[in-house]
Amino acid sequence: DGKIYDAYVIYPRNHTSEANFVEYFVYQIMPEILENKCGYKLCIYGRDIYPGEDAASAIEKRMQKSRRLIILLTHQLINSKEDAYDQHIALYNALIQNDTKVILLEMETIGTYGKLQESLRFIIKQQGTIKWKEEHTVHPQSPNSKFWKQVRYHMPLTRRPS
Repeated sequence: DGKIYDAYVIYPRNHTSEANFVEYFVYQIMPEILENKCGYKLCIYGRDIYPGEDAASAIEKRMQKSRRLIILLTHQLINSKEDAYDQHIALYNALIQNDTKVILLEMETIGTYGKLQESLRFIIKQQGTIKWKEEHTVHPQSPNSKFWKQVRYHMPLTRRPS
């Protein structure tokens, strides 16, 4: 299908204390489970988009080469205005062009979705979110936990090397 990645990961990239766990999750836990244990290939900003590249066009190209978009919902992502470019492109591709499926991971209890942009609320109404719960941090490395099984359910089928 011409795609290189199974999923492009969108997460808040501001460096605050709450972001530390999210970055750990994005750079350590997700690759460990989804890439090393389940055979997926993720595109993560800061790891797969290089310094010096035009960020906007690099983000757009990587998203077009991804089968899914994983958006980590946090209060920081919802309230942040400056990091929203990749989120806008992702939602445009998913909703207007209808060519990419979105997987929403609710990393902290968002409560009311009223602050979310309308396109995210629409996706939540259609398919809901996968909620990360604190107890997952006890055994985050098990791909067989309920959380990771739900994520894998929404991911494309992996083509295991024979």
